[in-house]
Amino acid sequence: MSGNSFLVDSNIIIYALKGEDFVQPYFQYDTFISVITEIEILGSEIEDTHKYKAKQAIVNYSTVVLLTNSIKQETIRLRQLYKIKLPDAIIAATAIVEGRVHK
Repeated sequence: MSGNSFLVDSNIIIYALKGEDFVQPYFQYDTFISVITEIEILGSEIEDTHKYKAKQAIVNYSTVVLLTNSIKQETIRLRQLYKIKLPDAIIAATAIVEGRVHK
């Protein structure tokens, strides 16, 4: 990871849509999201067309990382080690495998 990219979780996108300033740094560089985050954001109830278009714009701005065999294997490892929900495990595994863990 170059230090200039982030894999963001659904919560970061939700905060951005609410206009929270503290998430701005995550969108100043290359932004990556898991396919799970894409599904969570776009698959939620459509409040209105404007909000949906804003969600779609953030997804389009981001690079969506698809589920690969390496991510599946890391997800399995994380679930074996920790009590973690499947979507969160996939997102965490995506960050680990893609080297997009912010420390």
